[in-house]
Amino acid sequence: MKAVVGELARFGGTPEFRTPLRLGRPNIGDRARFFARLGGALDRGWLSNGGPLVAEFEDRVARITGARHCVATCNATLALQLAIRAAGWRGEVIVPALTFAATAHAVAWLGLTPVFCDVDPVTGGLDPGHAATLIGPRTSGILGVHLWGRGHRLDELTELAHRHGIGLLFDAAHAFACSWRGRPIGSFGAAEVFSFHSTKFVHAFEGGALVTDDDALAERARSLRNFGLTGPDEVAQVGVNAKMSEASAAMGLTSVDSLEEFRAHNAHNHARYTAGLAAAPGIRLLAFDPAEDNNFQYVVAEVDETVTGLGRDTLHEVLLAENVLARRYFHPGCHLMAPYRDGTRLPHTEALAARSLALPTGTAVGAEQIDRLCRLLRFAARNGRAIQDRIGAEPVIARAS
Repeated sequence: MKAVVGELARFGGTPEFRTPLRLGRPNIGDRARFFARLGGALDRGWLSNGGPLVAEFEDRVARITGARHCVATCNATLALQLAIRAAGWRGEVIVPALTFAATAHAVAWLGLTPVFCDVDPVTGGLDPGHAATLIGPRTSGILGVHLWGRGHRLDELTELAHRHGIGLLFDAAHAFACSWRGRPIGSFGAAEVFSFHSTKFVHAFEGGALVTDDDALAERARSLRNFGLTGPDEVAQVGVNAKMSEASAAMGLTSVDSLEEFRAHNAHNHARYTAGLAAAPGIRLLAFDPAEDNNFQYVVAEVDETVTGLGRDTLHEVLLAENVLARRYFHPGCHLMAPYRDGTRLPHTEALAARSLALPTGTAVGAEQIDRLCRLLRFAARNGRAIQDRIGAEPVIARAS
């Protein structure tokens, strides 16, 4: 417990955590089940190319998301590319700027142009009103993002796309096993894409999936993920190798087995953070709608510098010194990243990106660690001006080191 500012590790004190408290440590699940599945794959000698574990994983994902088809892939970025290509998009695609770079990269890598849209200043979801002003003759679709696993104004986005005769897809990387207005995420737009990267609460080591109710789109996507093959010797289109392996599917199935356990642990962690930070001035925790299914995969704090006296970046610096490896998700907005920077300014995106900080959670994080971190955050928030002043008074050389 820090008593004075000088005891912070940033100023030479002992770090609060001896072992780094990390964001995104993998949830493992039942190792025996995983090794049994992996052993079965080795016994069968069927390790890739649409094996039985991949087929089972696709079936379970489809049932959880309420979609008719699931096309499993080696990662979600390629799944996004398959969705865009299978949907036949060309030209420009409207994308929220407050997202991971992979959303924009999936568009640009295919030779299309991401047009960055501002977001709702509270939820961070793509703003349909701003999106409407960006639609032009070259616009082929809108690629929405369920930021932090929360659907946002999906009816308005659906109506907007329909009115202009353009496509609608969703990057649902954060939103597996979540819902919007009681309807599972996975059943919106022409297709949705999930991530099963190791940092996600349900993972397949590295993996992704496209889900859709469109039979033709699913058929095209399955061909595209396997070199464009439609038969043993027939290549019908230019495809890629985006197949999920049996080893990844074994991990994915084992992870799905423990989905409710992981969800419950995340929910407990989120509730503990909420209680622990209730008295932290200027730190607001992202809330989830209790009427919806949530995976509570992210614990996101917003830092109000006008109240705390220290900015999000300074707080991040303080936490890193204490061995808390929080992340500045998503900083900066995609429109300010080097490959896309063209002078565009998006005020709501920039404001959210400047004050948001994702905190460690998952099954590797327990109540005692959360309580200690919350005490540290409360201390920093209450002493923010003193911390900021002390850092500001340091010689430039010392700060750079």
